[in-house]
Amino acid sequence: MDITAPSPTVRIFPVLLVNFIGMLGYSIIMPLLVFLVRDFGGNAFVYGILGSTYPAFQLIGAPILGRWSDQIGRRQVLLVSQAGTFLAWILFIVALTSPTVTFFEMGTGERAFLMTLPLLLLFLARALDGLTGGNVSVANAYLSDISTKANRKANFGKMASSTSLGFILGPAIASLLSGTELGVLLPVMAAALISLTAIAVIYRFLPESKSNLVANNLPDLNVRKLFSVEIKECYEKESCPDLSFRGIVQLPHVSLLYLVYFMTFLGFSFFYAGFPLYASGTLNWTPGQLGTFFTVSSLVMVVFQGPVLTYLSDRVSDSFLVSIGSVLICANLFLITLGTVFWMFTAVVLMAMGNGLMWPSFLSILSNSGTPGIQGTIQGYANSVGSSASILGLIFGGILMGQFGPIVFVISGCLFVVLFGLSFLLGKAEREMNETRPTKHGPR
Repeated sequence: MDITAPSPTVRIFPVLLVNFIGMLGYSIIMPLLVFLVRDFGGNAFVYGILGSTYPAFQLIGAPILGRWSDQIGRRQVLLVSQAGTFLAWILFIVALTSPTVTFFEMGTGERAFLMTLPLLLLFLARALDGLTGGNVSVANAYLSDISTKANRKANFGKMASSTSLGFILGPAIASLLSGTELGVLLPVMAAALISLTAIAVIYRFLPESKSNLVANNLPDLNVRKLFSVEIKECYEKESCPDLSFRGIVQLPHVSLLYLVYFMTFLGFSFFYAGFPLYASGTLNWTPGQLGTFFTVSSLVMVVFQGPVLTYLSDRVSDSFLVSIGSVLICANLFLITLGTVFWMFTAVVLMAMGNGLMWPSFLSILSNSGTPGIQGTIQGYANSVGSSASILGLIFGGILMGQFGPIVFVISGCLFVVLFGLSFLLGKAEREMNETRPTKHGPR
């Protein structure tokens, strides 16, 4: 062990801070997005397409950035990713300050929508953010690098808690700042400033987690290598791993893990596409009420992802928590269809409990797959699998909500019933990975 390396406690805080800052910027605009789309001429269909733009481009960018992080280090790639996010927020500001020029109109009656200049710029901003949006997968790979078998689940719980804390403060900041004379522009400017802060934190405080790489200098990468035409860096080494998607999927248990990743994102995407439309339309909620809903959800998740998950980490298996979490999320999705305030907030508590237990536990299992040297690649492809599910869920979730209303939540709930069944296969996979993976004794 390198005695000069930072301790795990010191090293984990910067990546948690980076994750918190990133989620804070995103959650500031999340409650306002559905209202912006409508103000700029869009409808439920356009909202679904806009929501799917980020994962569509992330589908392209995440595997590249994940593999790149294996080759040149996590820190360098996180800097690139956050720089892309900052530029996307600048485009967002341009959209809000642009004249409402209409390019064309599509549809008839209630299905009609306008494609305006601000709406087009919003699409470009989300596309740029998605293309450089490998920060989640790279941050997860970073956490895997510095985690031991003993603290893996607790660390991923802390990562999820940092996400939830961002979601707690973001909607509250959005509600406070959007009430000024600048309206939505001020929250977006705050998000851009927050993104710039994340870049500074990575540059100043985040050490490289892969000690065999030079953290401060980018190697001479050509375009073919960067975009994975040349996917092998060990040209003259024996037993070079196949880093293509087909090669990664053929690793033990990875195909099952990617299936669970896909189903989870599909289920949540149906919910996140439908709920803002349901809240603003059927329930007539204001942006403030929608923000309160997400804030309550995030508060509960912080409790379960932090102290509760830390308490359970040595007592309960990850796969068991995935089982319990999927049941709680399913109950939430069925209760939401009842539409009363009491059942809505009962549902959000159940969803937060389920998500707080399930997702960090699943990420802990995923981070234990493969070998440490290809974690960025595994996480990058997992992010793309989730992105493809998000594309489908956000597009069809918006369409289904527009056509059939709350039935979209029932469909989402059924997907989590399937996940409950898959969790038993996860249990077997988890036991086999724990038996075959060498124990890490700390960061090297």
